[in-house]
Amino acid sequence: MAADNARFATRRNKLRRLMKKEGVQALLVSNHLNVTYLTGFTGDDSYLLVTKDKEIVLSDSRFTTQLEYECPELDVVIRNSGDTLIKAMRKMVSSTKATELAVEADSMTWSLSRSIDDGLKKVTVTPSSGLVGQLREIKDKEEIKDLKFAVYLAEKAFSVIRASMHGGQTEVEIAANLEHEIRRFGGTGCSFAPIVAVGYRAALPHATPTDQKIEADDFVLIDWGAAGRGYMSDLTRVLVTGKPSAKLRKVYNIVLKAQMAAIETIKEGATMAQVDLAARSIIAKAGYDKYFGHSIGHGLGSEVHENPFMSRTSDRPLKAGMVVTVEPGIYLPGWGGVRIEDDILVTKKGFEVLTNVPKQFDETILS
Repeated sequence: MAADNARFATRRNKLRRLMKKEGVQALLVSNHLNVTYLTGFTGDDSYLLVTKDKEIVLSDSRFTTQLEYECPELDVVIRNSGDTLIKAMRKMVSSTKATELAVEADSMTWSLSRSIDDGLKKVTVTPSSGLVGQLREIKDKEEIKDLKFAVYLAEKAFSVIRASMHGGQTEVEIAANLEHEIRRFGGTGCSFAPIVAVGYRAALPHATPTDQKIEADDFVLIDWGAAGRGYMSDLTRVLVTGKPSAKLRKVYNIVLKAQMAAIETIKEGATMAQVDLAARSIIAKAGYDKYFGHSIGHGLGSEVHENPFMSRTSDRPLKAGMVVTVEPGIYLPGWGGVRIEDDILVTKKGFEVLTNVPKQFDETILS
């Protein structure tokens, strides 16, 4: 527990340095994932106030014992059932002598921020965005271990699904089985609702599973991820369930070539636009540029979609410690779609592919 406390204290001190740089006197953290990141507290409906020399958690009596166990080093204000949130918050902020308070504009509702502003008569309330998010982009060693565990869960579940797949199964059934297997291997569930799309339905990048059976076409796209230890994974594979057509092989290998080119581009200092362009140029050269509409990838962590977002217009450089997906695709209406996705750690020397599910075309063919 002591080592964890030190890790969270280090994160809060990094936040303080960032706050000082941005001229933020006090920050009210309302995003529950940000609260967890900074304190280790895994409950919800709670807030963290950070100043240059204090940190205070505002919560309620449901979490008294949990707070004592998970972050005993923090000052805690427990709101009684008879106290309004604003009253308790006024008391907490007043104890810090702060005259300015920044709130997380990306997670706090407009009405709550107005109520805080109205309730804190002697404090100026201002919006803030992305302070904790900047810290969360760079994963530490423990976070990388947890992300690798989430990858392990996803891969183990997929191996079971693949081995037991048969033509009579439906998209919905496979999606449900993925959830079951992830939990069976020790996860808390899927990191998002799995996408299972047979044949022509794979032209929908975010297809919702239906009663369509596997045997209805000769391939199926599966996009899934696992949640475990508070972190998420995200993978996509296409499985060939019938006789592979020449068109499927062609489109698949174009996407695979594009993905590998994008992954090879990843290194500290490379821009996100460069990674996107590496894949997009290959797909465009093959004549399918208008059939690849989304960005090349996104960040992974305690959310399945988080900063950084790697678009063709982003000139932001990659940094060691970022974990991102690389997921080019080609989607042809009426025929189907192919997407291949892996989770990649940016390192000082280049990259590390965290996922290890076979993806050469012949390896996707089921017997």
